[in-house]
Amino acid sequence: MSFHLHPQLAADCHLITRLDACDLLLMNDSRYPWCILVPRIEHLRDLHDIPRGRREAVMDEVDAVARALQQIHHADKINVAALGNQVPQLHVHVIARHTTDEAWPGPVWGVGTPRAYEQEPAGRELRAIERALAEQRKDSAL
Repeated sequence: MSFHLHPQLAADCHLITRLDACDLLLMNDSRYPWCILVPRIEHLRDLHDIPRGRREAVMDEVDAVARALQQIHHADKINVAALGNQVPQLHVHVIARHTTDEAWPGPVWGVGTPRAYEQEPAGRELRAIERALAEQRKDSAL
C-alpha cells in the first residue's frame, strides 16, 4: 500500500524534504516558523497508532526538527502537538514560538490571518531547515 499525503496538508504546506520516516512540511504561514511531520504510513490517526518498530524513528525526527527550529529561530518555546481534529491523517506540528508573536501565549490556530510565504522567503526558510538537519546528521555521525 502506498502513502498519500492528505490533500489539506498538501494545500497548506510546502514540502521541505522526505526524512527517513516522515515527510517534512513547512506550513505556509510566515508569521510562525512552523513545520509539520507526517509519518509515511497509511491510515495513521494518532501517535499510539504508529507501529512500535517505527515509533522511535518518528520521534527522533520530531526531536531533530524541534532542535533545528530552535537553532535557526532562537525560540522562547518550541510547541509540539498532534491534534488531528481538522485533518485526520497523523501529523505532528513543531512550531517555534516567541513571546512577541501575535498568538502568544495561546495556540497559533485560528489567530489572525495567515500570511503566505513569498517564494524566496519560503525558499530561504526551507534551505535553513535542511542545513540545520544536515548539520545534526553530520554531528551525530562523528
